[in-house]
Amino acid sequence: MSRITYLTAALLALALLGVSTSIAPAAQGVDPAALDKAFETLKTYDWGKDRSTLQALDDAVAAAHSDAASRKTLETRLVAVIKSDAPRAAKDAVCRQLSLIGSADAVPALAELLANQELSQMGRYALERIPDAAAVAALRGALPKAEGLLKVGVINSLGVRRDAESTAALTALLESQDQQVAAAAVAALGAIGTPESSKALDEFQKKAPDKLKLAVADARLCSAERLLAAGKKLEAMAIYNSLKGEDQPKHVRLAAVRGLLAVTGTK
Repeated sequence: MSRITYLTAALLALALLGVSTSIAPAAQGVDPAALDKAFETLKTYDWGKDRSTLQALDDAVAAAHSDAASRKTLETRLVAVIKSDAPRAAKDAVCRQLSLIGSADAVPALAELLANQELSQMGRYALERIPDAAAVAALRGALPKAEGLLKVGVINSLGVRRDAESTAALTALLESQDQQVAAAAVAALGAIGTPESSKALDEFQKKAPDKLKLAVADARLCSAERLLAAGKKLEAMAIYNSLKGEDQPKHVRLAAVRGLLAVTGTK
C-alpha cells in the first residue's frame, strides 16, 4: 500500500472515530470585552487583589507576538496606563508587559519613570529588555541626572545592555565618592567587556581603594571572558596573566589560570 493510501486510511479511521482532523489555530483570539475589562481593572489595581481579570491582558500580550498590528495597538494602550494616575502596582504590571512587546514608541514613557523612586526599577526592567537602540539611549541619557541608588540602578542597567557608548561616562564614575556608584561602574565596565572598557579597569586597578580591589578583579575577569568570546585572545590573555599573581585572592588566581587554559585551548 502506498504512503498516500496509508494516510487516506488513517484520516478515514479518525473520522469514523469522531476525531477532528482539522488543524487548530496557533493562538486563540482574545475576547475584546475581557481585554477592556482588564484595562479597567488596572485603573484601581493593587497588589493582593484578585488578578484573574488581568489574565486577558497576559493572553493578549502572548498572542500579539505574532501580530504586529495587535502588538502596536496593545503597546499604545499600555503606554497610556504608564502616563495615567494608575496605582503603582498597575504600572508595575504594565512595565512587565512592555518588557515583552515594547518598542521605541514605549521608551519615552518608560524613561520618565527613571527619576521616580517607586517606579524607576520597573522602568529600567522594561528598558533593559526592549531591543530597540532608543531604550539604551534613554538609560544613557538618565545617567547624569540620577542620584544615589537611582544612579546605581541606571549604571547596572547600562551594564546589562553592555552599552559601549557609556564607557567614558562610567569610567569617570570610578572616582565617585559614593562607593556604591563606583562599585556599580566597575561591574558595568566589566560587563561591557570591550578593549576600551577593559583598559579603563586596568588603569583603575592600580589606584583602586582597598574596598574596591576585589570588585575590580572580578570585573576584569568578566571583561576577559567577554573579550575571549569576541575572539580577542591577546587582550584576554593579558588580563588573565595580570590576575594570576600571588597578590590576588585564591579564587581570582584560579579563575585566571582557567582563563589562560581556555585561551590556549588546553584541557
